[in-house]
Amino acid sequence: MDKKLFPLLSLFALVCCTVQNEENFTQYVDTGIGTGGHGHVFVGANVPFGAVQLGPTSIPQTWDWCSGYHISDSTVIGFSHTHLSGTGIGDLFDVTVMPVTGDVTYARGTEDDQQSGMWSYADRSKEISKPGYYSVPLTRYGITAEMTATQRVGMHRYTFPASDRAAIVFDLENGGCWDAPIETHLEVASYDSEGRGTAIRGYRFSKGWANNQKLFFFAEFSKPFKSFDNIGDRFARMSFETEEEEQILVKVAISPVSTDGAYSNMKAELSGWNFESVAEAADKAWNKELGKIRISTKNDTDRKIFYTALYHTMIAPSLFCDVNGDYRGADDQIHSGDGFVNYTTLSLWDTYRAAMPLYSIIHPEKENDLINTMLHIYLQQGKLPVWHLMGCETDCMVGNPGIPPVADAILKGYDGFDYETAYKALKESAMRPDRGQDFRMQYGYIPCDFFNEAVAYDMEYAIADWAVAQVAKHLADSQSDSEKAKQYEADYEYFLERSHSYRNFFDKSTGFMRGKDSKGNFRTPFSPFASTHRADDYCEGNAWQYTWLAPHDVDGLIGCFGSKEAFTAKLDELFTVQSDLEGEASPDISGLIGQYAHGNEPSHHTLYLYSMTGQPWKTAEKVRQVLTTLYHAEPDGLSGNEDVGQMSAWYVLSSLGFYQAEPAGGRYWFGSPLFDSATIKVKGGKFVINVIDNSQQNKYIQSITLNGKPYTKGYIDFKEIEKGGELTINMGPEQTLWY
Repeated sequence: MDKKLFPLLSLFALVCCTVQNEENFTQYVDTGIGTGGHGHVFVGANVPFGAVQLGPTSIPQTWDWCSGYHISDSTVIGFSHTHLSGTGIGDLFDVTVMPVTGDVTYARGTEDDQQSGMWSYADRSKEISKPGYYSVPLTRYGITAEMTATQRVGMHRYTFPASDRAAIVFDLENGGCWDAPIETHLEVASYDSEGRGTAIRGYRFSKGWANNQKLFFFAEFSKPFKSFDNIGDRFARMSFETEEEEQILVKVAISPVSTDGAYSNMKAELSGWNFESVAEAADKAWNKELGKIRISTKNDTDRKIFYTALYHTMIAPSLFCDVNGDYRGADDQIHSGDGFVNYTTLSLWDTYRAAMPLYSIIHPEKENDLINTMLHIYLQQGKLPVWHLMGCETDCMVGNPGIPPVADAILKGYDGFDYETAYKALKESAMRPDRGQDFRMQYGYIPCDFFNEAVAYDMEYAIADWAVAQVAKHLADSQSDSEKAKQYEADYEYFLERSHSYRNFFDKSTGFMRGKDSKGNFRTPFSPFASTHRADDYCEGNAWQYTWLAPHDVDGLIGCFGSKEAFTAKLDELFTVQSDLEGEASPDISGLIGQYAHGNEPSHHTLYLYSMTGQPWKTAEKVRQVLTTLYHAEPDGLSGNEDVGQMSAWYVLSSLGFYQAEPAGGRYWFGSPLFDSATIKVKGGKFVINVIDNSQQNKYIQSITLNGKPYTKGYIDFKEIEKGGELTINMGPEQTLWY
């Protein structure tokens, strides 16, 4: 039998094995969705929320290669053990492994000269990519590469041609965009009885988006290598003699702590060499997580988009600790015995909006760990995370995005963390006089002549302040100590009032949020269509998009316009005006319907403002439009960056029929469900959604019952979802105010 067929046959066997025991959800995942356009998604082998994301890394180091992979390019410099997914900035690509034959140049190389580096073209016509498994032939060397993973260990299987110059090269030089190694080390870690090397270890310290990243590894080989060549401490070549179709396996464990930690991770998670069993375990792990939501639909394409979206929400946050719980903190110290599982890749400006509210429903077993991670980051760096990566604070994006998830967890009743510490973290993070907050506390808003992206920063701070206020109110109401209750009440009043700061930017003469200087004058000239990336009053947006960024204070936003009628008329206009942008606009302003920009996060709640103001049929129309026209089962299937699960989390929640528009508290506002039914595994058992008479025409909710009783609220509360039950949504063609 042709051994080149092994990857296909073994993959088929894995799928069949899974199907015999339970529904196979991984078969619905198309990992190619988001690999084109500007989706920036990760492609490779991993398990849900794992520390390892093992997959190919290409030559380009430009924006559309932030994940290391793009459908337009088939170059491979090696297979890296860490990748980002859907970000707008690149980093990681740590511990890159490349199988080769013959003499090579130890460099990244350039595509115009194949001898300039180790790189090879990949034969994409024979590429196999599914959750937990990846395979592709490398045409330059005649080598087929396969890989799978556990949480902290990547497993490689390389099928070589006959060669007396075969090798596996470890590359610690070439990371991703904006990343550079500062210190690296490679050495042989063990030998067999004949003095041949069987394992190596090392580390890579680098500076990039994560400005002080430290990653350690330990690697074992299924065949002893006949020589070890260290090239400048950035590359190591392990050489072999191979027969035709000979397979060599490599296991690479990673650790944020030490090479000993990496070794312990390997022994705990992957002590053997059975590649098929590891791939099968990865498939089962994905099926378990994907099976937390079971949908029913006759539309196979919608099913594929849904489960791919759900898959994308579970690539990160990623584990950032060893099997014994040790991790490297934000203070660059090793911490142990803290009693929780530590995570990283916290893209909070994106994920506080939908991904974190989704996790609170379907991953209750992880919620306390995520919040404890954030609270310990606060203890180590003095504030809640903004955009945390590999133990480093990037301070990327605007506002205080770490506040809403912590507040949300408290308000939803999660209690696996210390409330006193949590509230202190919320309050102190909100009161730090930096990143524009000092101006805001002095002037009541952030003056645009003192601070760039002033409108965006201030409006996001206002959202976070509202979340702090709600927690203060909640704690005051549950406090038996009257003096503490008074302090909480005082905090509630303070932060609630400060959450209205965005109103300072509203210009009644134009009906838009505009930059205002320290003297109280609006910035001129002004166009609501104008946006200059990183150099104006908004962040990846313009006045059309930012005018609606007050989901925490919809009544106050209506008050800015003077009436609900004026508010909704302006909101209607958002979707009908021209889609042209003025200035040097960010490419993140994408997925445009009029000036509604679904490709970027500040717009994600906007469709639900109609439901929040008594016109749910308009939410239904717009939600269905986005679900069916801005998500596709194609490489260019996302209207913007995946943004570490946020773009997909919006789809998951909205296709189920609801969305948490407010930043915290657990009110999921109804829109328009896409599927005939869905069963969600929740803390209390199962939450079943039955959708009656659903169709392309019948996209409007007519009535709802919850556990057989009429339900007359425009939202469903988290508590109702969490405890389980049965929600029946009756659909029809009539535009009705059913609540």
